[in-house]
Amino acid sequence: MNNVIVPILSLCIGMGVALADAPQPSNDPAAVNIIKNLEEEMGQAMIRRDLEKLGQFYADDFATISMSGKVITKKDILTHFEAAHDKLEAFEDGPMDVQVYGNVAIAHAGVTEKRSRDGKDVSGQFVWMDLLENRGGKWVVVRSEGARVK
Repeated sequence: MNNVIVPILSLCIGMGVALADAPQPSNDPAAVNIIKNLEEEMGQAMIRRDLEKLGQFYADDFATISMSGKVITKKDILTHFEAAHDKLEAFEDGPMDVQVYGNVAIAHAGVTEKRSRDGKDVSGQFVWMDLLENRGGKWVVVRSEGARVK
């Protein structure tokens, strides 16, 4: 359990420190809708195993920490989907909250997934949070965390 809580707590604290001097959320409806659509399209690209499209959603310096504590990069994610180690068959996001702070945004929601990893069913309910940055007019995911809901 600590393997999941510590990375998520660290991410939240880090975001809180980074945003302490940041402007109040603008919650620009256009940016919020773009990010919500991006999150939906990213899930659909995972289902289709569309590596080209999937690669567009993640920043080149993307990183996350797996539930086992391993750092996962954009390259790792694309390799896992390409080799079919990770197969997302279906997903349904719950209500999504998006907060926009200038060129940075945070999106989070609950999700129910039908997924397998290395042939093992890992389906279930999860929560996730993505940290996005607008780079050159395009929103990309720079950090992400998730946890299984028990």
